[in-house]
Parts: sequence; C-alpha cells; structure tokens
Amino acid sequence: MDIFLSLCLGVGLAASSGFRVFVPLLLSALAVHFGVVSVDSGFEWMGTWTAIGILATATVLEIGGYYIPWVDNLLDTVATPAAVAAGTILTTSFVKIDDPMLQWGLGLIMGGGTAGFIQASTGLARLASSKFSGGLANPIVSTVENVASVGFSLFSFWLPLMAFACVVLLMIWLLRKILRRKGNSSAS
Repeated sequence: MDIFLSLCLGVGLAASSGFRVFVPLLLSALAVHFGVVSVDSGFEWMGTWTAIGILATATVLEIGGYYIPWVDNLLDTVATPAAVAAGTILTTSFVKIDDPMLQWGLGLIMGGGTAGFIQASTGLARLASSKFSGGLANPIVSTVENVASVGFSLFSFWLPLMAFACVVLLMIWLLRKILRRKGNSSAS
C-alpha cells in the first residue's frame, strides 16, 4: 500500500508540474526539508537549503515569465520537456522500489507522461488564448495555472489517493475534449 500511495503522491505532483514546472519541485523540497514527506535514498538532496534556494529562484522566474506576453508562449516550448523531467523526478523520488529500472520506469511513464500531457494541454490553452485575445487573456490563464499548481501540489501531499483520482479524471476530460475537437475539425 505504501508504494501505491507514494505513486499517487508522485503522479499528483507530476500533474502539478504540468501547470508549473518548479512549483511542485519547490514545495516537495520544502516538504522533504521539514519532514512532511520522505524520499527514496539518493533523493535527499531535495531537502537541502541549496536545492530550496535554486528551486525558489527558478519558481519566481518561471511564474514571472508567464506574465510577459509572448514570453509565455516561448516558455511553453521549454516547459514541455522540463515538465516531463520534473514529473519523472518527482514520481521516482517518492516511489520506494528496490528495482531501479522499475522505479525509474514508473517515474517516467506515470509521472513524466502525466506532466507532459497536462503541460501540452495548458500550452494549447495558452495558444488559443493568444489567438483569440492577442495575448491579453494570457495573464488570466497564467494565474489559473499558478493556483492549480500550488493548490494541487498541496492537495497531493495531504490526500494523495484523491489527488490521483482527480488526475485520472482530468486527463480523461482533457483527452475527450481534444478528441471531440479533432472530430469536429475533421468533419468540416
């Protein structure tokens, strides 16, 4: 059961990194540092003041960059692979399995895949916002993503099973929306 709950926590945090790459990493580093959660051996660096300082700086820069018109769209191109990496690291760090191949495989597939899917969806939302509002609505999209990343990260720490269920439902909803839109555009 511990493995399942840690996988749920990792996937919840990975989904959060799909909204903002560094927010869940920073919150995880703080949680590790203050003993709220524990990570697998080899990931103790997450709780160091050095990691916290670097992640805090990166978080501020990332959040600020998303409020600058057109820079936000540029950040999305970099954020997609970074979100996959962050989701993989977050999931792998919490899943304590003796087999490193299985541990990293689960981290990549479950965490990296989740983060990449969520990030790609938010990137498409930002492109649509840019197209229809000339970028004027993008700060609203950015604020929603910031709140989602912080809120869902915290939610994942305290209720990992529910967070996992919400991630699954969110991904099903997004996938249905994408497929429906694709079906409507091919019918035209």
